[in-house]
Amino acid sequence: MVDGIISAVRAVSPSMKNAIIKSCELNARERKLTVTLVTDCSFSAKEKEDVTAAVNNFVPDYFTCGVDIIKLSPDERMVARRIRDIINENFKAIAADLRDEDIEVKKSDSGFDYAVRVFPHFVSEKICTVVTAALKGSFCGEFSGRCFSNGRSATEIEVEEKPDEIEYEMPIRTFKIDKFAFLEGEKRQDTAVYMADLNFSSEEVVVCGRIEGIRIKTYNKNGEEKSYLGLNLSDGTATMYTSYFIRKKTEQKIAQLKEGDYIVCTGSNEFFNGSLRFKTKTIDFGRPPEDFVPEKRASKPVPVYYHFVKPQPFNDIAQTDIFSDASVPECLKKQSFVVFDLETTGLVSSPVSGNMDKIIEIGAYKITDGQIAESFSTFINPQKKLSESIVGLTGITDEMVKNAPTYEQALPDFYKFCYGSILVGHNIVNFDFKFVDYYCGRLGYILDRKLIDTYALSQELLYLSNYKLNTVAEKFNVEFNHHRAVDDALATAKIFIELIKMKKSLPQLQ
Repeated sequence: MVDGIISAVRAVSPSMKNAIIKSCELNARERKLTVTLVTDCSFSAKEKEDVTAAVNNFVPDYFTCGVDIIKLSPDERMVARRIRDIINENFKAIAADLRDEDIEVKKSDSGFDYAVRVFPHFVSEKICTVVTAALKGSFCGEFSGRCFSNGRSATEIEVEEKPDEIEYEMPIRTFKIDKFAFLEGEKRQDTAVYMADLNFSSEEVVVCGRIEGIRIKTYNKNGEEKSYLGLNLSDGTATMYTSYFIRKKTEQKIAQLKEGDYIVCTGSNEFFNGSLRFKTKTIDFGRPPEDFVPEKRASKPVPVYYHFVKPQPFNDIAQTDIFSDASVPECLKKQSFVVFDLETTGLVSSPVSGNMDKIIEIGAYKITDGQIAESFSTFINPQKKLSESIVGLTGITDEMVKNAPTYEQALPDFYKFCYGSILVGHNIVNFDFKFVDYYCGRLGYILDRKLIDTYALSQELLYLSNYKLNTVAEKFNVEFNHHRAVDDALATAKIFIELIKMKKSLPQLQ
């Protein structure tokens, strides 16, 4: 049936000649089949109607059919990264010493041709068979691959002796609760945990802070409508979200709570859908001390070595062409900079709402002596299904992230890569830094807030219609594949160097 559907779709128009089926979802209760297609060409509303009609021919009369079409145009870099991921998933021994230069990808009229170079004793047609099949499941078009010897021997592999990591227990900070008064609890609480330190699970935790937002929400249980509160609280170290299920015996007291009140919440901090959630059991009155100054939190030590993501040397022949002015300002020589960009599951960059979005890709480049010297790139498994809008925007699919490291695995390596460097990004202050600061903080790694935002720097130095990354990139003739972290980061790194050449000094750190 699937082969028949895709043949019919490809026959509709030239726009669908390379289309693939991303998913087929059957809702038996609603008697509806939803087919999601991916194509590498633009299509019209009329062509979508024709595709829907073609798919309908395969659906029983008592079912309805819906068709979603996503346009995805991969480039050589995207395909090369996917090849590396496929080899890592299926051929661990080969992936252990696979270098960037061992994978070559060239665009063809119908898709892409690629070559993979491996140790002589690993050369096999099976590698290309597996890689090609996986590529066809990720991208549109045809793929043709060849496997060659890389000319190296196993004796050339450098074995890195890795010392043991230092065991470090992150201390949980607390403060004394001031002006405690019972509202509904039965136990006096004298000490509260810093909200910024709520990165552990526990059946009983006490927090204390100011109500920044309060909403009554409803839910249905066994046909009966019940109510609960959604509370945003802040204690000066962080802002958190908690839910509280209202009890009838204290309903009138709880109803008097309002924004600006200080309360003490006793509850549990538990994992739910892969994230820690604080669930309040009892509410009392209380506040941080009047003179409360949060104790500065020490970071976990920098990891001794990289575990899951290892930086790669970066050499770009085009670097000297793009930077027509070969001189490097002294201010770039005196510092190390890490320029980074993220792709995420959404735009919620604060846990206030209770639904902090996840990181799905990190792309970063280290600038040393005014030259882009190292790269750091990885997908991150968000442990949830990606939305169609994110897949359409970034080209990142569930298949591409399913075997990637989690943030718990990848961010210690990113922290090591960034340590001692000034962080740079386009809109980094309002978006990217918030994500890495939050998720690194949950692991005990505290990033120095030394930031340079190329968005603000572009506003200061340039006169443009807008200051989006692609607009600024066009100003400096920087070409890149927008909405992919590794490509956006490289473009931002090149833009940053050009902006500093114009300014001839570093801006004030944010």
